[in-house]
Amino acid sequence: MIKVLAIGNSFSDDARTFVHQIAQAAGLDVVIGNLYIGGCSLERHWQNAKDDAVAYDYSKTGCENRPASIRQALEEENWDYVTMQQASHFSGMPETYQPYLNQLSAYVRQYAPGAEQLIHETWAYEIDSAHPAFPDYGRDQAKMYERLRAAYDQAAGDIGGARIIPSGDAFQIARRHPLFDYAHGGQSLNRDGFHASLTKGRCLLGYVWVETLTGVSVIGNGFVPALPDYPELTPTAEELAVLQRAAHEAVAARRQG
Repeated sequence: MIKVLAIGNSFSDDARTFVHQIAQAAGLDVVIGNLYIGGCSLERHWQNAKDDAVAYDYSKTGCENRPASIRQALEEENWDYVTMQQASHFSGMPETYQPYLNQLSAYVRQYAPGAEQLIHETWAYEIDSAHPAFPDYGRDQAKMYERLRAAYDQAAGDIGGARIIPSGDAFQIARRHPLFDYAHGGQSLNRDGFHASLTKGRCLLGYVWVETLTGVSVIGNGFVPALPDYPELTPTAEELAVLQRAAHEAVAARRQG
C-alpha cells in the first residue's frame, strides 16, 4: 500500500479524485489524503502550520471528510509521500514561494520524517480563462505554463531536489492533440477555464499521479471515469488512450531529467 498526503487546494482536490481507482485498476493500492482550502497559497499553508490551525477540509480514501490541521494529518498515517504546491494564481511567480515553501518543508520533515516530499506542478489556465489572475500572465496560456514550470523547477531545487508531479506538463502535452486542442475546436480539459474538467481533466491528473507514485505505466489502464448524472462526460476509449499517453510522456520526461 502506498500512502500520499497532499497539502493543497482545489487543484490537489482535482488531482486526487481518481487516483485510488486508477491505481486499483492496475492492481495497486494507493490511499490519498488531501488538505483542502480553496485557493490556498504556500504562505497561508505555512501560517496554518505555524498556528497549528484546524483550518482544512481533510479528505482521505475510505473516510469521511473532517476538519484537520496539517500536523494532525501528518501524524495520522505513516505517509510514503507528502506533496506541496503553490496556489495556481501565484504558480508562475517564484518570489511568492519563499520563504514559505522551505519553512513548510521543514515542518513536514519534523512531523513526517519518513515521507518523500514531492512538488505538485499545477497547470496553466485555458486560453479564454476568465480567472482574475490570468491577466498577470498576459492572458497567454503558453507564457503561464513556461513561467510556472520554471518556478516549480526552482521550488523543487530549493527543498533538496524534490521530484515533481508533472501535472502542468501533461496538460500541455494533451492540449497538443486534436481531441483536446481547444484553440482549434477540440475539447477543453478545464471545466471553468482553470479547474480540471470533471472526468477527462481529472483522469489525466490521476494518471500522472499514479505513474509518478508507483512507477507503473498507465498505458492501457482499464479505469473509466463515469458520473451517473452526466453520462455524456464519460470518456471514449480513444480519449482515454490520448490522456494516458500524455501522462506517460510527461512522467517519463521528468524521470529522464
